Amino acid sequence: MSITLKQDFAIADEKSLATSSHLLFVLPAVRPDQLPFSEILDAKLKRTSKKYTDLSKSALVADLPCGAIASWVVLEEGLTTFKRQTLLRKAIKPLMDEKPNALTIAVYGTEEVRKAAAKDAFYVVSVNAAELPVRKGKTSHQDEAPVALEAITLSGWIEADGFAQINAVIAGSLLTRSLTMTPSNELNPTQYRAKIAELAKSNGWQYQELDMTQLTKMGAGAFVAVGQGSDPLDAAIVHLTYTPKKAEKHIALVGKGICFDTGGHNLKPAKYMNGMHEDMNGSAVALGVLLAASRAELPIKIDCWLAIAQNHIGPLAYKQNDVVTALNGTTIEIVHTDAEGRMVLADTLTLASREKPDWIIDFATLTGSMVSALGDRYSGVLGNKPELLCKAVGIGAAVGERVCVFPFDEDYEEDLESSIADVKQCTLEGGADHVHAARFLAKFIENEIPWLHVDLSSYNRKGGLGAVASDVNGFGVALTFELMKQY
Repeated sequence: MSITLKQDFAIADEKSLATSSHLLFVLPAVRPDQLPFSEILDAKLKRTSKKYTDLSKSALVADLPCGAIASWVVLEEGLTTFKRQTLLRKAIKPLMDEKPNALTIAVYGTEEVRKAAAKDAFYVVSVNAAELPVRKGKTSHQDEAPVALEAITLSGWIEADGFAQINAVIAGSLLTRSLTMTPSNELNPTQYRAKIAELAKSNGWQYQELDMTQLTKMGAGAFVAVGQGSDPLDAAIVHLTYTPKKAEKHIALVGKGICFDTGGHNLKPAKYMNGMHEDMNGSAVALGVLLAASRAELPIKIDCWLAIAQNHIGPLAYKQNDVVTALNGTTIEIVHTDAEGRMVLADTLTLASREKPDWIIDFATLTGSMVSALGDRYSGVLGNKPELLCKAVGIGAAVGERVCVFPFDEDYEEDLESSIADVKQCTLEGGADHVHAARFLAKFIENEIPWLHVDLSSYNRKGGLGAVASDVNGFGVALTFELMKQY
């Protein structure tokens, strides 16, 4: 996706907007004295019994005499980033529904207000201009290629670098969403590994695969237990490395990449198996973050570890009451085969921690209990360093990807005590399974590395979330990108 950005520091007037077909006016709380098309705005406000201040609650859309369409929205001071992004997403929807090839953003107010409005509006428009994968057949009305947004004109502000870092995050978000939405018959572990190898080649990342044969020899029994149920045996842990010159930090990204999750022998009912091609979203987030960091040339060495497999049912698939030995020697009693995510992540986290990064962050669509706890508006975070958790909460609020911290006390491990192994994989009672899962994963991190676990309960929300209008929203890319910059 490549969108041309045209910028003008001058405040837009009707003459400068005369050739624009799709207009977004981002306004301050105090109405500007000179506002283009104010007569049309006032007429629409009067007809709908609204006032200018109501534009801070929902945008107003109207057709202009020249044939253009305009949307007006007010961003009051003190709004959270999430609220600002949500207002902008809803304000641009009528414009984007027409699939324009060009769109104009006009910002007003003080210099500080215009800067913030320009940044937020550019991000929201650009992230929603992305072309996502669809598999609809052509009809008589769909013979031509769909129109894509090619140009954004920004009036009222000039950003010297053209929003380079925002564009990097948008590229990462697009990669995450596109991979997550790909059907499982087009993204099985073999196909996924091939796509990742292509990404590594085009972005200059070092690429390494540890396949089932190698992992078996290494003793990575937790991962192998899940992968052994598939035919072919194409599960693997993929390791990517981005090493910029003068790297100042070393960070590890870990992602759950279950390309399809049947639940294994504890088979999911149809209602809960539907959508399980998206169970690899954690790995897609890790890849999106890696791409964003590379595009932005962040001075951070990044090891990216992707646990890629499928959770199938079959004669070789792992079963309840099996006992397997993980890479670090921990023995695990299998309690439920649908808790496969923590199994593949266990050995992957061990490998990541052995490289001794400054900190590790893992991403996974891991537990239904996190969705029960938070719904699909927030994701949950747990980890072994309170300061890292606090930072994640603050940055999540700042970028519009909200996270909530959950308990991580060690007494939760009493529920995972096993009479025949070092640890139970989970419990059958459920309960605080999101906490149990995190306590389980912590056992496989060596060298006392600071670690943050993100349980992606908000990766998919019908109708969009925050800045992003698509159901699959790329949650975690913007959060982690900013976290890497600051922490």
